[in-house]
Formats: sequence, structure tokens, C-alpha cells
Amino acid sequence: MTEITNITSAFTADQVVRLTGLSMGQLAYWDKLGFFQPQYGSEDRKTPYSRIYSFKDVVGLRTLSILKSKYKCSLPHLQTVAKELASYSMAPWAEITLYVLKKKVQFKEPDTGRVRGVVDGQYALLPIASVMEDVRKAAEQLRQREPGQIGQVEKHRYVSHHAAVISGTRIRVATILRFIEAGYSTASILKEYPSLTEADVEAAKRHGKDGLAA
Repeated sequence: MTEITNITSAFTADQVVRLTGLSMGQLAYWDKLGFFQPQYGSEDRKTPYSRIYSFKDVVGLRTLSILKSKYKCSLPHLQTVAKELASYSMAPWAEITLYVLKKKVQFKEPDTGRVRGVVDGQYALLPIASVMEDVRKAAEQLRQREPGQIGQVEKHRYVSHHAAVISGTRIRVATILRFIEAGYSTASILKEYPSLTEADVEAAKRHGKDGLAA
């Protein structure tokens, strides 16, 4: 299982498209089907930023993209797999190590440690490809914010309750300002939040001076 906890980033649909290789149409269709819905979703999907995805969402979607494009697994098969794996995890595409044999998804059975077909229940006797090996490097890359996000502040309706946050994270500007008011130096703040940069702290300061931190 790939470790994906303690990630603070949230991603728009545009960013997810770039990071997963899926199309905007696929994301919208899967959302409408109820097959894969974003963690932070507005009831009205027609509004801007109505679909905001968590880091775990992106890892799951990346897995699905690989299963479809590289291993040629069909959507009906993946829908059935999702139902079968729901009893093992709330986010199976991101949290369960998956394998593929002849276009069918396999997983390691918790009770026996043996790899078997999710749908047919047949145990695999031959070496098969681990999907998570394909996802692992991509997941690490997702931890990195885009260059254009460094030193920027943004707001999204479903990220930190629409509070101002450092772009590409869910770290509130108000939180950084409280550290500054408490006498923390920039270096000390960066120790508390290693994913931030000096430019991010400066952006928070500017935002605070403008009275826009809430």
C-alpha cells in the first residue's frame, strides 16, 4: 500500500486532467455515474470549482487511468471491482495494492495474503503486474506543487471552508499570520510546514496587510 496520508493539497479538475491523463469529459462522466466523485464537490456541478479533488482522489484517478489505458480494463469491469472492494476500503483505487491479469483486476486477499481476482475470485498462479508500481512515482510527483503556485494565495469554496490558503495547499493564510504574531521567524514557520517556501510566507504577510486573510 502506498503511503498517502498527511497530504494537504487540493486539486481542481484542470489540474487532475494534467496529472492523471484523464479527460475533463471522463471526470464529468464518472462523477455523474457516481463511479468516482470528488471529495470536495458542490451540489451544483455547473458552478466554477464545483469539483475539487483531494490528493487521495488524484492517486485513485491515476490508478484508474493506468488500468484503462495501459492494461485495457473496461469501465463495466472497473465498476464491478469498485463495488467488490468497497467492503475493504472507502478509497480502494488509492489504498489497495492492485494487480492485473488478462485485463482483470486482482488484489492481495487480506486473510490469506494470496493474490486473486476481485470479481471471479480465482487465485493468480503466474507473476502479474502491480499497478501501484506504476502509480508510486506519479504519487510522489503529486506531492510537489506547480511552480506557478509558489508564493500565491487562493480561495476555493470547498477548500478550508473558502478561507484564503497558500496556493496548492490547504494551509490557511490566517494560520501563518498567527505564527508571525506569536514571534515565529520565517525559518521557524517553514519547520512547522516543510511544504511551504519563503515566498509563501511573504505572500501570507502581504495578504494579511491587505486584510484578506479570512
